[in-house]
Amino acid sequence: MWRRIKDWARAARRDVHALWLAARDPRTPWYARAFALAVAAYALSPIDLIPDFIPVLGYLDEVILLPPAILLAIRLVPPEVMAEHRATAAAAQARPVSRAGAALIVAIWAAVAAALVWWFWPEPAL
Repeated sequence: MWRRIKDWARAARRDVHALWLAARDPRTPWYARAFALAVAAYALSPIDLIPDFIPVLGYLDEVILLPPAILLAIRLVPPEVMAEHRATAAAAQARPVSRAGAALIVAIWAAVAAALVWWFWPEPAL
């Protein structure tokens, strides 16, 4: 059962990446591009309708809203375009992930956050 869930999650991630690519493809109709872009942006965005830190409710938008939206967006994109972008997304998934690159990005964000806190921290009254 866990294997099926993992396979489904990988396919969903691949399809969201393929929708992102299809949204930028000129062969995709404008309405499909707009919807695919909105679905991919929502799926990849850290901002949710219901924040994930809320127990149980936090993941409801991903479980209830996202799968039908992904399926509808896939149906709006022409099949040959979707097949091409699915292959590209699958190839991208097969590439190794750079943990050092991820650590560098996190370090940059932490440094920027620390600089902003330092910059805007109120001065003590004398």
